[in-house]
Amino acid sequence: MNTRELKPKLAESEKITINLGLIDLGQIDLLVSEGFYSNRTDLIRTAIRNQLNTHADVVRQTVARKSLVLGMHHYSRADLEAALKAGERLQIQVLGLASIASDVSVELALATIESIFVLGALHASSVLKTALAERIQ
Repeated sequence: MNTRELKPKLAESEKITINLGLIDLGQIDLLVSEGFYSNRTDLIRTAIRNQLNTHADVVRQTVARKSLVLGMHHYSRADLEAALKAGERLQIQVLGLASIASDVSVELALATIESIFVLGALHASSVLKTALAERIQ
């Protein structure tokens, strides 16, 4: 099981949609046109990072209290087979990205994954997500 710090890359990001009031949007466009930001997305990402930095202590404390893995955590077929062989049931708890390899069978996942709690994104085949739906919080 590999864990690494989350570094935003195009393939490691999720697209979100937000609704903004026209005045807020106009102010964003003004700051972009004045050269403070390269585009709307740049301003929004900067604002989000600033808010996350403001609340960094709360995030750290909550991650520790809930025993969350911070960053990216990939579960390979070999990882799940090792858990099965050891008689372990996994409680996946990730803040960031949790991914389950595409070659993991439904049977193996059901035999080894007790629960999944992800704040961020879960990448797994739709077949696995459907089979594990009752275990995903």
